[in-house]
Amino acid sequence: MACADHALLARENILAGALVLVLAWAGPTGGAKVYSFDADSFARKNLEVGGFIEGRAAHMDVRQGSALARLNLYDDPQSTLDELAGRLRLNGAASRGPASVHWQLDAAGQSDHEGWQDAAEIYETYLRLAPSSTLTGTAGKKSFKWGKGYAWNPVGFLNRPKDPNDPEEAMEGFVVAEAETIRSLEGDLRNVALTVAALPVWQGVNADFGSRDNLNLAGKLTLLYWDTDIDLLAYTGNSRTSRLGIDFSRNLRTNFEIHGELAYVPEMEQLLPDSAGSWFRDSGSAFSWLAGLRYLSAFDLTTIVEYYHNGAGFSEEEMSRFTRLIDAGYEHWTRSGDDTLLRRLGQQGARGFLRPNPGRDYLYARLSLKEPFDILSCTPALTTIVNLADHSYSLTPEIIYTGWTNWELRLRLAVPNGGEASEFGEKQNSNRLEVRLRSFF
Repeated sequence: MACADHALLARENILAGALVLVLAWAGPTGGAKVYSFDADSFARKNLEVGGFIEGRAAHMDVRQGSALARLNLYDDPQSTLDELAGRLRLNGAASRGPASVHWQLDAAGQSDHEGWQDAAEIYETYLRLAPSSTLTGTAGKKSFKWGKGYAWNPVGFLNRPKDPNDPEEAMEGFVVAEAETIRSLEGDLRNVALTVAALPVWQGVNADFGSRDNLNLAGKLTLLYWDTDIDLLAYTGNSRTSRLGIDFSRNLRTNFEIHGELAYVPEMEQLLPDSAGSWFRDSGSAFSWLAGLRYLSAFDLTTIVEYYHNGAGFSEEEMSRFTRLIDAGYEHWTRSGDDTLLRRLGQQGARGFLRPNPGRDYLYARLSLKEPFDILSCTPALTTIVNLADHSYSLTPEIIYTGWTNWELRLRLAVPNGGEASEFGEKQNSNRLEVRLRSFF
């Protein structure tokens, strides 16, 4: 749990308790007005509906000669790129007795140099049954947020991969059946919860999770021990290789939290290119881990720092080799007009090298300051992601304004930088300026 949430919740509870005591002490004396507390107004509603509508515009300068500019724009060179996009998100829940239905729907469209693209997705839609306070069951499409990390989750065995540049954005879920049981105890071990999930992969059902015609199982045992949240996690199935994990989160103070994750994959395969441009499969085991902290200062500066080791990531040499193959494919295309190698690199790279942060070691840091210099409803922030192997990095300053009721305005500039053959130095764009306006309802 975020440190700011702990502090805010504590202050709210104190204020609410003080208000109740004052009202009780004042009481109906003489002709004084009688006050009452309507508990029903705070009860959970049977139907809750919300969401947002969003407009977004972005401008990018293309980094001429970079590997990804050559790979993506070789047949349509550009000096700048512009995007206009819109999104509608609908979410809600309807409940009756022990049953509730939850949904989250997403529709988005975008116009860029490739034309118009749009998509409508069901992010979540599931039925939840709670026959008792200690037992719940869920069936349908649901997103998972296993793990304690902010930017990455190596133990998120059923999670969609986060975008570290927008880690809090909602992600599409998977079709699952899930059961959870919770038990409270007395002593150092305060709480125990067990979650078991079954995830099928069939034609048209969770097809992007892994190999088809398999039923996969995952479990999470959650412990609250010595005021430390601990999860023991496991996944087994034939759609992906089996894996084990553990994570923890602990508030050392109300404004200082530490967290970590460790995942072990006994068997994994990687698709790697050789120097001649051929692809081969390499197998082995992998440890991935994350360590981080979150700190809230007295003047409302929130600091998040994380170190991430991705044991399944690519080495600096493997990343450099992929970059050199793109350069070779581009030179071959300019001489012969044959783009076969470039197209193959795009297809194969999408499975690994072209995903966000495909390397092995990263440092993430985010600083956000609430209402600096008494500028109301304004939160500036600065985020950086550093590839510790090649020393390339991205730097993203932004400012969020929420001074209008139910509106949010965000202005963001992303600047990747690095040397030749480095991850961020070979990005397609040298910068990205984006403005986003959301209206919540």
